[in-house]
Amino acid sequence: MKLATFIAGRYLFAKKSHNVINIISAISAIGMAIGTAAIIIILSVYNGFDALIKSMMSNVEPDFLVVPSTGKTFVPEEKTFDWIYEQPEVKSMCCVLQEQVFISYDGKQRLAKAKGVDWIYEGESTLGSCIRKGEFKLHKGDIPLAAVGVGMAYEMGIDPAFLSPIEIYFPTRTRKLSMSNPAASIESIRVWPSGIFSVNADIDEDLMILPIEKMHELLEYDSNVVSGVEVRLTDDISRRDFRKLHKKMSEVLGTEYIVKDRYQQNESLYKMMKYEKAAIFMILIFVVIIIAFNIFGSLSMLIIEKKSDIQTLRSLGATDSLIKKIFVLEGWLISLSGLVAGLVLGIGFSLLQQHLGFIKMPGHFVVQAYPIILSWSDILLTIVGVAVIGYVIATIPALSSRQPQSR
Repeated sequence: MKLATFIAGRYLFAKKSHNVINIISAISAIGMAIGTAAIIIILSVYNGFDALIKSMMSNVEPDFLVVPSTGKTFVPEEKTFDWIYEQPEVKSMCCVLQEQVFISYDGKQRLAKAKGVDWIYEGESTLGSCIRKGEFKLHKGDIPLAAVGVGMAYEMGIDPAFLSPIEIYFPTRTRKLSMSNPAASIESIRVWPSGIFSVNADIDEDLMILPIEKMHELLEYDSNVVSGVEVRLTDDISRRDFRKLHKKMSEVLGTEYIVKDRYQQNESLYKMMKYEKAAIFMILIFVVIIIAFNIFGSLSMLIIEKKSDIQTLRSLGATDSLIKKIFVLEGWLISLSGLVAGLVLGIGFSLLQQHLGFIKMPGHFVVQAYPIILSWSDILLTIVGVAVIGYVIATIPALSSRQPQSR
């Protein structure tokens, strides 16, 4: 193995008789470096946007959401939920009542998802950081207010600066449907817009947040009825403690309740994000495979040039296996040199952008610079992927070096 590595290194770094082989080898190494750096940088940018989306989602979605296993509403048992609140990892806990409703504003109507929240949510929620116009405030004296998503606000012309109220309708639960007077079978409330928030396209399109007492009035529920209990944890909780608390809460609450973490609350979104990242990686790896075929051409030409050397090595007792190793290592060294250069370039660029943010985001985005997070798992995956591709591509032309010389 040492002999094969030595000869391969000599072939790689020594001057060759045909300059075109030098050029193709250099192009191959540069191509592999660019491909490797592209994988590192693009995956890091994706990680940055992924973390940004999750951070913005945390302004609306809690760490844990407790919902009933059957039905839509329940009355929280004081002792059980007091135990949850007493856990040191729990930062806050609030009650919510959510339902699909019909809304009307200034002559425009549509369906919306109305989420009633209590005073704890109003006081401790970080949704205020997502407000694009107005303020996150659900009460102004006795006047009930509401915050709406920017997509809904744009579609219906909702503006906190206007005095028009949002009218919310829902079929009554306590009275029979009257065919002669259908309006009598509809409950309605009014709230005034206080702020417009932006989290992501799906949430911005149909979510409205208002006081839970107005939802109780609209849905004709008692004041202690909720559709879920949101639990938010301290920022310094570890993944291990998070999983342990999740498991313990599920055991304490029993089969009557389901404790959902953020992934389970929006499973389709997080699955889509994982699939998107996997698709991006596969596309970039395919590009690296195409670039690696330069190594195939360079190595094939080198084998043709070194036919006399191959015959000399055979005369000295070299086996076909040794000769094959020499040229496989030659091709692999080209890809590995590109891999190392690409890692340095990609990691260096990512770290500079992560700490300095010298590439700015266009327009008025929630962050000023492109978010980027370097992941060591991505680096390891890139190293393995590019190294394997380089080895496989180098093996193909090296097989021809084992063929005996024609007489």
